[in-house]
Amino acid sequence: MVQKVSVGTRLAKAAIWLIVILMTASCLLPLVNMVAISFSSSNAVASNQVGLWPVEFTATTYQKLLNDSQFWASFWISVQRVVLGTLINMFFVISMAYPLSKSKLRFPAREIYIKIVIFAMLFSGGIIPLFMVVSKLHMINSIWALVLPGAVPVFNVILMINFFKGVPTSLDEAACIDGASPLTILVKIYLPVSLPALATVALFSIVNHWNDYFSGLLYMNKASLYPLQTYIQQLTVDITQITDAEQLKQLSTMSNRAFNATKIVVSTIPLLIIYPFLQKYFVSGIVIGAVKE
Repeated sequence: MVQKVSVGTRLAKAAIWLIVILMTASCLLPLVNMVAISFSSSNAVASNQVGLWPVEFTATTYQKLLNDSQFWASFWISVQRVVLGTLINMFFVISMAYPLSKSKLRFPAREIYIKIVIFAMLFSGGIIPLFMVVSKLHMINSIWALVLPGAVPVFNVILMINFFKGVPTSLDEAACIDGASPLTILVKIYLPVSLPALATVALFSIVNHWNDYFSGLLYMNKASLYPLQTYIQQLTVDITQITDAEQLKQLSTMSNRAFNATKIVVSTIPLLIIYPFLQKYFVSGIVIGAVKE
């Protein structure tokens, strides 16, 4: 017998779907507007004529940005930073989370280290002491200044601790009986079953390294050493400095507002490429973070 759905249930479902659609639109429409602005002329942008579709279509802003050799140099610096920084983050997160996930019986000092980890997540020494440390270690104007200060993302460590604690202890005990070392247990048992958590932590690290622009401003004294986000954050259009008539004619069709929109669009493309492959693990990361220590 088919159970009838009450009117109240249908209205509740309709209300839920309406809320989901409105929330989705509130996220997508500003992005669509940003893309439309990046392809619109300066007059249309200045007069607020641009909605969800470009007005007086032009790709001048993209041509200026993509034809800039410094843009590609900064892009390569960001790629190096993401790859190197993510590898360093993953190494320290895994090597720190694994022993801290053990019981007090196997690791008596566990609670002390856990408190230190939580304290480090809540409090920091500040920008000036951090800059002084980086400067004293002679890392200014080097890639290490971009990756080493954030080498141990404490929030990611806590995520991995909670996930490792969920791995059945019977696997660990069986491996110990077979004579496996702690390193062997980590590499051959814990890491293979922790793929969702590892992918989530890697995604967090990639996004953090790619989107960070302040570190470049703080540790790099030369614009040629800026990572991409720092470079495009500092980049503006100043047509008063252009003497070539043809170039001036092209740049007159763009504004700083359209140029800023272009920066945002271009800088988000790599993340949009990566997200579809790791998005399915994102929910797992939220669930992991919901587990209390």
